[in-house]
Amino acid sequence: MTSRHPAGAAGNLRETPAGAAGNLRETPAGAPGDRPAHCFGTPLAARSARAFAVGAVLGGLFLGAAAPALAAAPGGAARPAAVRQTTPATVTVNGSGRAATAPDLAVVSIGVEVTRTTAKEAMAAQSKAAESLLAVLREQGVADRDIRTESLSLSPVYAQSGGGESKVTGYQAGQGFAVKVRDLDRTGQIVGAVNEAVGDTGRVNGVVFDVADPTALRSRAREAAYRDAYDKAAQHARLSGHRLGRLVSLTEGESVRPATGVVPSASADGGEGVPLAPGEIEEHVTVTAVYELL
Repeated sequence: MTSRHPAGAAGNLRETPAGAAGNLRETPAGAPGDRPAHCFGTPLAARSARAFAVGAVLGGLFLGAAAPALAAAPGGAARPAAVRQTTPATVTVNGSGRAATAPDLAVVSIGVEVTRTTAKEAMAAQSKAAESLLAVLREQGVADRDIRTESLSLSPVYAQSGGGESKVTGYQAGQGFAVKVRDLDRTGQIVGAVNEAVGDTGRVNGVVFDVADPTALRSRAREAAYRDAYDKAAQHARLSGHRLGRLVSLTEGESVRPATGVVPSASADGGEGVPLAPGEIEEHVTVTAVYELL
């Protein structure tokens, strides 16, 4: 513990032991037994300078550790200003492409239909007519894999009585088939042969022409759609004073292949071939493209 007393005229301070505990106290410099302060250790000025230096070092360490946190703090003065990202201009266009080719496949929708007094008789009669139809198709060289039953029906037949009431007068049964004919030149001949075999029970619902493998046709249509989209985008870029940049995205829509179909007017009692006109098969593809404008 240190105590201060007036130093007298000279105004000097001296440090002396404060008792057995070894504490220092300041007494007048002229008092008996006084000794200069430097006799007990480091002078006061030197110790004060050392304490200040230690404090400065510790303060620097603290500030150095806190500097990253201050730099990372939101809105801190040391944080650099964010650079604004500019979104490039884009153009979105739709492209359409078509490709056509001659068909190599005909799908004939054909069947039988009979009317009898009872449901059992109607089903039996339609089964017999259907067997005759299938036999003719096989004789004409149509493979079993190319014949598929599409419908089978049995329904009552109503007639109006004199009093306006409906009455069941019989039952109608029928069966429909989808038949693929891979030799187009024989399509009309096959239809005529079926009519001759089943007579009045035969029904020809239509013929659809198609291609067995549309991959190549669709690829050509896709190329045409892409070129159409690119040409449109390039024109928009030129008109707006830009250059056409990279392709950002490309989406293909569902391809459409309108099938060519006819309903031949085949005579039930004629065995001659039915004339058919296959025409062309067309594939239609659409795309949506997004390009950058530079």
